[in-house]
Amino acid sequence: MKFKLPEHSTLLDKSFLYGTATASFQIEGDSTSRLPCIWDTFCATAGNIADASNGDQACEHIAKWREDIDLIHSLGVDAYRFSISWPRVIGFDGKLNPQGVDFYIQLLEYLIELGIKPFVTLYHWDLPQHIEDNGGWLNRQTAYLFRDYVDLITQAFGERVHSYATLNEPFCSAYLGYEVGIHAPGLTGQDKGKQAAHHLLLAHGLAMQVLRKNSPKALNGIVLNFTPAYPVSDSQADINAAAYADDYLNHWYAEPVFNGCYPEILNQLPAENRPQIEEGDMQIIAQPLDYVGINYYTRAFYKADDNLPYCAISPKGVELTAMGWEVYPDAFRDLLIDLNKRYTLPPVYITENGAATDDEIIDGSVDDQQRINYIQGHLLAVHQAIEAGVDIQGYFVWSLLDNFEWAEGYVKRFGIVYVDYQTQQRTKKRSAELFTELVTTRINQA
Repeated sequence: MKFKLPEHSTLLDKSFLYGTATASFQIEGDSTSRLPCIWDTFCATAGNIADASNGDQACEHIAKWREDIDLIHSLGVDAYRFSISWPRVIGFDGKLNPQGVDFYIQLLEYLIELGIKPFVTLYHWDLPQHIEDNGGWLNRQTAYLFRDYVDLITQAFGERVHSYATLNEPFCSAYLGYEVGIHAPGLTGQDKGKQAAHHLLLAHGLAMQVLRKNSPKALNGIVLNFTPAYPVSDSQADINAAAYADDYLNHWYAEPVFNGCYPEILNQLPAENRPQIEEGDMQIIAQPLDYVGINYYTRAFYKADDNLPYCAISPKGVELTAMGWEVYPDAFRDLLIDLNKRYTLPPVYITENGAATDDEIIDGSVDDQQRINYIQGHLLAVHQAIEAGVDIQGYFVWSLLDNFEWAEGYVKRFGIVYVDYQTQQRTKKRSAELFTELVTTRINQA
């Protein structure tokens, strides 16, 4: 058994970049050596997290980081995508916290020593709580605080970073965190969701200006997630509902970044729920990008509703992951091709793709066949998109380790490496072994 791709596939060339990924709050632990963040507060509220857990321990990566980097090196991958904890590197006074900065510098230098390209995400959802106390992403000033943080940390890192992403999945921060309330900080309301989204995108644009100045040699961009919207039937009403959902949930974040405007459905929102946009904001948001990161896991179905613009329908009679998400690689291929037609895309990296499966250690090993099949199908989708003309230059499997999976706590396992949370022992799953075989048998095809 191994991952199979056509012999001529770009994915089998050494020029195609492979990596794996993590996020700070999900793996680091050691919450006492940083400021509190919105996820600490969210976890402390009963009912928010499926298993009533938190990120205080997580994977103890702060203590075990060198072991984890050695683990990444043993996979044979080209790159490691990880995020910086804003509350770990910036103090209440807005100045750098030397202890936090030194941790990441050691990490970066060890990655470089081992020949692994560091892909750094500057914001993966862990907003400092004291900033949330002043309004968080509902406060326009937070975009400028983010700019200042990016300015300080990129100067401290110097030329150690191969690539920066300003934000990871602003949809999740804005919609899940401020509109429907299932992620931190747990607020609700369309007005809040749309205002938070605008300030996040403004923060991205301001940060891109800083990156261009401080880190001109790095690949600088943003990571957007997409869940393609499909109509539940061929009726025009269902087609219209799916199109609305697609704009509302997906292109609300892509259209401003690439075209400097929000989708037309902005004008269909109640006036009081539309974001406050100041003159020049959209030009700031639409900064030129060196690349765009695309995260994909599944598709979604929608139908018309008499009272709402769209209504989501749960899939039935199809293969689902442990998250209840349909396995459908064709939607990934079609998404990539459609985005390439709709926008003038910069080079694309698949920055997250993977599956949560019901993994168990049996006789010291984890045979995660569903994840293997999932990755196989989605690598083939990437190959097909490249064949159709999409400039995709790399693929990161999510995730390196089983970890704190946000509102799901430690119940769901996305890692290609199994983590025993009692002993913190790491065990490579079968998917990790096959991924290593794939990335280490590439050749120079040119």
